[in-house]
Amino acid sequence: MSNNSIHAPMPTELSQWCSDYLCTTEFKDYCPNGLQVDANTPIKKLITGVTASQNLIDAAIAANADAILVHHGYFWKGEDATLTGIKGKRIRSLLQNNISLLAYHLPLDAHPLVGNNAQLAQHLGLKITGALFPHESHPVGNITTCTEQPIEQLIAKITDTLQRSPLHISGSQKYITDVAICTGAAQDMIEQAALQGCQVFISGEISERTTHAARELGIDYLACGHHATEMYGVQALGELIKKQFPQIEVMFIDDHNPV
Repeated sequence: MSNNSIHAPMPTELSQWCSDYLCTTEFKDYCPNGLQVDANTPIKKLITGVTASQNLIDAAIAANADAILVHHGYFWKGEDATLTGIKGKRIRSLLQNNISLLAYHLPLDAHPLVGNNAQLAQHLGLKITGALFPHESHPVGNITTCTEQPIEQLIAKITDTLQRSPLHISGSQKYITDVAICTGAAQDMIEQAALQGCQVFISGEISERTTHAARELGIDYLACGHHATEMYGVQALGELIKKQFPQIEVMFIDDHNPV
């Protein structure tokens, strides 16, 4: 689609552009990527957010939005397929207000420019030097470097950037240069980070076992929040959409989540 086009794109048109840009067909994911709910309404106002919660939907309704684009959408593998309860209410809220829903999971984690990992590294001032799983065609997770600094300096940077203090499990690293990143619920990738020679692993969540792994592997672990570590990818994608489709007003809404 040319930037000179004057019509507002339909949901299928926006979804196709995003899917092509993020190479969604090349991923084996836990949910469908792309257009999940089609209200069949031209998109003039797009709300971006991390998760398609009821709070985000209500905010989109109040903003008179035509579509929502998120990282965490619906229809995950293994979940009840019936549209009842919370899911039923969410879907009704979307369709009754003519709001489409687009969602991009692993493709938005892995993208080298707008991906959650790439964007978090950029916001933290870390330089990406490689992939956490280098032999995968579309690796999720990155190896980064920074100037040699005490671990406390990186923690201070994270706290300032994400506006929250990470949970720090010490692996006895004092000064660090090599940092692995995999956002969200990637805490079990800590062993791979250690195998790659990293001194620090940054992710979102933490499990009971993560503490023991960090101590025994000798790698510091920073649990920075699932939501907090995955705020930047969808915002970066939204900025690209504004450039590609100047007819669309794009607004990010943060439905804050402490996890």
